[in-house]
Amino acid sequence: MAKGKCYLFLGPEIGEKQDAIKAIRKTLPEPEETSFYAGETPVRDIVAFLQNGSLFAPSRLVIIKNADALGKKDETALLLSYIRAPQDDTALIVTSDEFKLGEELDPDQKKKDPKPHPFPAANRTVFYELDEHKKIAWVSAFFRQEGRRITPDGIEMLLDLVANTTDILRQECSRLIAFFDVQHEITASDVDTVFSHSRQESAFTLFSRIASGDLSRSLETLHTLLASKESPQAIFAGLSWCFRKLHQYRLLAAEGLADNTAALRKSGFAAMAMRKDYAAALKRYDASACLALTAEYDLLIRSHGNALESVLMDWYLCILFTRCN
Repeated sequence: MAKGKCYLFLGPEIGEKQDAIKAIRKTLPEPEETSFYAGETPVRDIVAFLQNGSLFAPSRLVIIKNADALGKKDETALLLSYIRAPQDDTALIVTSDEFKLGEELDPDQKKKDPKPHPFPAANRTVFYELDEHKKIAWVSAFFRQEGRRITPDGIEMLLDLVANTTDILRQECSRLIAFFDVQHEITASDVDTVFSHSRQESAFTLFSRIASGDLSRSLETLHTLLASKESPQAIFAGLSWCFRKLHQYRLLAAEGLADNTAALRKSGFAAMAMRKDYAAALKRYDASACLALTAEYDLLIRSHGNALESVLMDWYLCILFTRCN
């Protein structure tokens, strides 16, 4: 690969996306690597950095993450000006977990008269989540390459308990084999034992408890997160993402696509456990009301400081369970 190229990597399959970035990294001579998060660093600062070559390295790899946060036309126009004339020593990768960006950066090529795409077709990829059969094959291949064995029901249990992007699967499969002797064939019972006792709580496991309608376990998970110094703002950010996905799932269900595997996969609902959570949440909650309440309590806690955050978080969950249905 020649230097001075720009890439667009979209979609939620983080593991394959990381593999593609590694492949580009290997083609560059001793690259200096820098990452920016759209929405955190001003675009003008990112472009200024891109336009200035490195003083110490023969090449550069620059990654712009969360590109879906690029909303203003002047921001995208500024970035596009660089993409059309990139520095010779720099490979730029623009990434997002979404399937599409705005029309300027990612014009619809299916239109009758599509705009020229700023990224060449060979340099843009959407990394969809693997379907269930491919995930099963991926896990089987991982254990086989490691010289280990796992039963079919063990794979099924693993995929039901673990977020199914290949980067997380690789991490959790590696952790799983560390618990057992090389000769041991891992079963569903083994998987359940390991993950039920060592699962780390997060805003996403909290959402799973909320989706099930279990207030007691939701409060327990919330207190575990707060005790581990997770900030209310981080918890609210994770839950807001989940409630936006719930709204998306509701739209799919309204179109009669709640059981359509292809449509669910395309929208980021490939994991069976994820589908179960959102199907359960859809029966209990209104996504718009949940988002409004989350934004309200995020602002409330920010304005009151740390003193009342635990009490206010408890109130938030109680109100969520009683008013947002």
